[in-house]
Amino acid sequence: MATFVDQTTIHAQGGNGGHGCASILREKFKPLGGPDGGNGGRGGDVIALVDPQVTTLMEFHHTPHRTATNGKPGQGAHRHGANAADIVLHVPAGTVVRSASGEVLADLVIPGETFVIARGGRGGLGNASLASPKRKAPGFALLGEPGSQSDVVLELKTVADAALVGFPSAGKSSVIAAMSAARPKIADYPFTTLVPNLGVVTAGDVVYTIADVPGLIPGASQGKGLGLDFLRHVERCSVIIHVLDCATLEPNRDPLTDLKIIESELTQYGGLDERPRLVVLNKIDVPEARDLAEMVKPMIEEMGYPVFEISAVSHEGLRPLSFEIAGLVAEKRAVEAAVEMPRIILTPKAVDESGFTVTHEEEGFRVRGQRPERWIRQTDFSNDEAVGYLADRLARLGVEEELIAAGATPGCAVMIGPEDNTVVFDWFPAVGAASQGPRGSDSRLETRTEYLS
Repeated sequence: MATFVDQTTIHAQGGNGGHGCASILREKFKPLGGPDGGNGGRGGDVIALVDPQVTTLMEFHHTPHRTATNGKPGQGAHRHGANAADIVLHVPAGTVVRSASGEVLADLVIPGETFVIARGGRGGLGNASLASPKRKAPGFALLGEPGSQSDVVLELKTVADAALVGFPSAGKSSVIAAMSAARPKIADYPFTTLVPNLGVVTAGDVVYTIADVPGLIPGASQGKGLGLDFLRHVERCSVIIHVLDCATLEPNRDPLTDLKIIESELTQYGGLDERPRLVVLNKIDVPEARDLAEMVKPMIEEMGYPVFEISAVSHEGLRPLSFEIAGLVAEKRAVEAAVEMPRIILTPKAVDESGFTVTHEEEGFRVRGQRPERWIRQTDFSNDEAVGYLADRLARLGVEEELIAAGATPGCAVMIGPEDNTVVFDWFPAVGAASQGPRGSDSRLETRTEYLS
């Protein structure tokens, strides 16, 4: 049974907003008590939260479907519906949230950082909130807005200062166990390490984390072996440390060849060329390995790499290596601290910006915009007064003026919303405010056929 998952898909559904209530106060001796319908509650959000105590995405691998609860509907006597509770997904630091198409939506690194995966719908207004001097006793309320649905991919990229890379059985797990308090699995067969391991190292005044990740083989950048499951965990590291096995007995294997193959895979993966490298010649406690290390060290140094001869078993050479890594990590942190954080510029919308568009299509005229589409979702089309209220809101927003400017004529088809979820109207220009009549009715809807004559 797997105990570590670093990539999974989440199917999130925000909660629906509660419907508003259409109610009239009815008490003895108060025949005109007025509207008293309360508002609906907000639907719950599905939120990703960085939790430093979490190290894997295993929980979401087994239960990928997350649905937030709905807001409660409003009630009479001005009683508002309760807001629904949010669903919080605790994810590890270093989690990248991507859309189904691969677009990066959020990069969650800082503990406590949040991202809303699926937003809950707004609650509908009750008729008490819809009352106005022109509409003193509305006979309708707004519906709750449906919650959004989102399918996202959670991808964990290890957050560490240094990464140990190398062929299987090169001794990476032994190195991290010797340098830190981490206790990864160590054995004398390939691919012992199947999940990333983190260790904390203290060198002087510098404390840094070092990652022991699964071994590379030729073709890893194309997904062979552990492939991309390994390489994604190197992306965030400040220093890359090649661990080369000087005591291997495998044919066609030697430190120089291993180094070239691993560097080729890192280059093909991309984005790692500027990271500083160190080369570690491991297992010099074996006499033949020490002789080989002394022979290849000058050749590797000519390639521009600092080289350290070490033994994870006897701990020889680990202290100089630890301080060298600490120096590179400290330099990187100093550079990052000196970089001025970009200023966040908030640009408000222009006063005259409509917030919607009107386009002429073959079937008619299509209206797109956040507010018109939200108003459509909140309208009860079985109530004529609610439809008339929607017409008033669209007219105040300027939709009718834009339709006339675009060439719309009375009776033509007007579509509001995207093609896969649209509402179609036979459009008639507004003829003024609705006259007072029975609650739930609108006199304009009864006389609109006059435009057809």
